[in-house]
Amino acid sequence: MKRKLNAILVVEGKSDVAFLSNYIEAEFVTTNGSDVPTRTIEYLKEAIKSKDVIVLTDPDFPGKKIRDELDKNISGLKHCFINKEKAIKHGKVGVAEADIEEVYESLENLFTNLTKQKGSITSSDLYHLGLLSQLDSSIKRDKVAKSLHLGHCNGKTFLKRINALNISLDELKEAINNE
Repeated sequence: MKRKLNAILVVEGKSDVAFLSNYIEAEFVTTNGSDVPTRTIEYLKEAIKSKDVIVLTDPDFPGKKIRDELDKNISGLKHCFINKEKAIKHGKVGVAEADIEEVYESLENLFTNLTKQKGSITSSDLYHLGLLSQLDSSIKRDKVAKSLHLGHCNGKTFLKRINALNISLDELKEAINNE
């Protein structure tokens, strides 16, 4: 049985829609690659006034570029992230290659306004926790990001996302200890 989603789900292409529409009933909007058409942005700007708009792009550089472009032009977007290692099939990385349970889980962990900082964690905090500027920081940060459903991110993006979610230092320490 399909899950009904009363929102617009923004994905990269037709293969994503073909895959997701087997499991999710929603309005889908495709960006048709990383160069998001102006008409798509204008439509989403209008649509967000009456519906949630959720961005679900591939866990790769073009997917991040699309998110950044949409965030730059539309406020109030919601984002969800799938883990890259659960979105690979036959050497391809993407939403259409993901396990549907991973997609469902990502839709339960939405982020809003990634560009606006709410929390108070600093890069110095991340350094002292071993999540920044150390030999194993990337590995440790990836594990914590996975447990918090942040998607793959470098140190700067990790800091932005945990602050956007208003994650406290204690919550971050707990996530580290659970890894």
